[in-house]
Amino acid sequence: MGGGTRISTSETGPWEEQKPYLLGGFDEAQRLYEEGVPSYYTGQTVADRTPAQKWADQSTIGYAMGPRAAGMQAGAEGSLMGTLQGGQAAQNWGGGLAGALGQSSYGALTPYNQGQYADLLAGRVDTGAGSPYAAMTNALQQGVTSNLQQNILPGIRSQQVQYQPGGSSRANLVQNQAIAKAVQSGLTKPLADMYSGAYQTAQGMRMPAAQMGVGQQQYGMGYGLQGIGAQQASMGQYPTIMGAPLGMYDAARGAGARGQAVNQELINQNMARYNYEANAPQQALANYMNTIGGNYGSSTTQTTPGPSGFSQMTSLLGAVAPLFAGSDVRIKENITPDGTWKGHNAYQFNYIGDNVRQRGVMAQEVEETRPDAVVEIGGIKHVNYGAL
Repeated sequence: MGGGTRISTSETGPWEEQKPYLLGGFDEAQRLYEEGVPSYYTGQTVADRTPAQKWADQSTIGYAMGPRAAGMQAGAEGSLMGTLQGGQAAQNWGGGLAGALGQSSYGALTPYNQGQYADLLAGRVDTGAGSPYAAMTNALQQGVTSNLQQNILPGIRSQQVQYQPGGSSRANLVQNQAIAKAVQSGLTKPLADMYSGAYQTAQGMRMPAAQMGVGQQQYGMGYGLQGIGAQQASMGQYPTIMGAPLGMYDAARGAGARGQAVNQELINQNMARYNYEANAPQQALANYMNTIGGNYGSSTTQTTPGPSGFSQMTSLLGAVAPLFAGSDVRIKENITPDGTWKGHNAYQFNYIGDNVRQRGVMAQEVEETRPDAVVEIGGIKHVNYGAL
């Protein structure tokens, strides 16, 4: 237990029971390293487009570039130009409406042909052959003629013969007056009334006819007039009809996309399963090494040349007290009992801040029985091992 220079050599290794398992793990790691990393997934990684998607895309392209869409577009443009012409003509309602709208494409959008629609816009009354007015005129003429021949003229002649045989200029005047009256009451006045009514009706149809054309244009084109001469956008049938096939194609495309998503998920699951199986040996080795790599124990070899002592404490005393060693319990840690020495309890310990294990007594215990062997230097108790 005396002082002196002490050299310690410590060697720490795995627990003996642990070594075979560690060596086996190292061998497996070497084998996996030599095999190389697993190959990349060799299967399909991106799902193909479904038949519904392919059909929808092909149909969309075919429709957009085909004659149907081009025809509808051309018709829409033609109708739109007719609308614009009608709007311009409406600003000149005083005389040019019928001409301008009559030249537009409104006739094709109404129940009338181009000529009929132009007559409606112009407020013209058809009095020509084959018209209702001509038929009524013929009927009235026939009625007047028949009434004159069967009733009026025979009565006048009977009176002329009875009162003035042979006739006279007075009789001719009466006859002419009767004829004029019959024509006036049976033909001229009804025709005038009829024409007046037809004319008023025709004039009243001009604005509704114009509005009819505009309304039809709005309905078919989705673009029209709000009032006469003012263009505005509105919802109509043309965009709906034009876009109907595209909506159907989009629905099919959406159904196909959902199918593709399902197929992609299946591929992703196959890839995840492949990666798991490909990396399973490495993962198993990692788990194995984590299991056996714990600090289960160690073996330590320590060599101490020369006599054992307390050189560190002796150095505190210097040349003045070479036989004293710091044995104060307050400067030691990791203290464990280690038998006895010369009737005093012995302990294994290390000084605070020094990992080298030492063996010695505790100054506080020695002081109880041998106070003469204990001295306090700088507040630290030291034991004179030479006195014990």
